[in-house]
Amino acid sequence: MKKGIHPEYRDVVFQDMTSDFKFITRSTMTSEETITWEDGKEYPVIKVEVSSASHPFYTGKNIFVDTAGRVEKFNKRYIKK
Repeated sequence: MKKGIHPEYRDVVFQDMTSDFKFITRSTMTSEETITWEDGKEYPVIKVEVSSASHPFYTGKNIFVDTAGRVEKFNKRYIKK
């Protein structure tokens, strides 16, 4: 393999903003924000809107997540005249 063409692969923390669930894994994603994990080390934190802790398939609960105003955009576009 060629040297220097691959992104850095390191430990990062993913934080579910809906349920405040956090888990650590390895990723190439980067972030300026850091968080101190349970082991006392600092890791970059990637904030996500949906994870296994808040996804309806895994939780069995139906929640409504509309981050980009998609429903309002749809209704405005296709409103009955």
